[in-house]
Amino acid sequence: MFGMSDRALSFGGVAEAYERFRPGYPVELFDMVMAYAARPVRTALEIGAGTGKATRLFAERGIAVTATDPDGAMLTELRRHVPANVRTVQAALEDLRPGKRYGLVYAAASLHWTNPEGRWSRVASLVEPGGVFASFGGPIELADPAVERAVRAARSPFLAGDGVPSPDGTPPEAEMQWPGTELQRSEWFTDVRQAVVERRLTLTAYDYIGHLSTVSAYLLLPDAEREQVFSQIIKVLPETVEIIADITVHLARRHGEP
Repeated sequence: MFGMSDRALSFGGVAEAYERFRPGYPVELFDMVMAYAARPVRTALEIGAGTGKATRLFAERGIAVTATDPDGAMLTELRRHVPANVRTVQAALEDLRPGKRYGLVYAAASLHWTNPEGRWSRVASLVEPGGVFASFGGPIELADPAVERAVRAARSPFLAGDGVPSPDGTPPEAEMQWPGTELQRSEWFTDVRQAVVERRLTLTAYDYIGHLSTVSAYLLLPDAEREQVFSQIIKVLPETVEIIADITVHLARRHGEP
């Protein structure tokens, strides 16, 4: 069994594919975060920036972003795509030391890779009083149930599933999802909100396989098995597939002192 840290550090070898095949983030997400902040946001720190998909959303709209990621290959790819007002730091959340505070601290599909022990006190130490923490992301799912069943069957000899379970065990049908559940229990944050940005995308079969090639469950397979599972999956795909790529957003406001 591979631990969360193994999966978290599995992406660097496919940084270019990650950049090519992972969807970016829409301006509606930026507008949602800014409306919640309800005050000017000039600085932001990003946890697990990857190749900078979310970095661009905020940096291109005037926010000075410090993008952090433990994987140097991901940051190398990120620097090819972000504006000059982005500063990069190769570090995991656990390696960041309290000091400068930011108007916004956010994680784009990366928070579940962080160490749960002391997570919220570490995050709180980086957010200005009254500042905002945001976490957003979500799985990409096939919209056609028949295609989804066929892909699941093709994948089953190699993987029981390719998702990441809720870190605190919150069931998918619960009204409040993780990390909102933990934020509600945290002494450092208040006004916790959850929202969804709905998104439907159409991909070619090749691009869908390209996306799967950036998913940690597949990255941890031996090379031969990974090639086999992709070969089996592409056989059952139509030429194009519609995917559900909804973005679940959690927002919270910092109060008190860590």
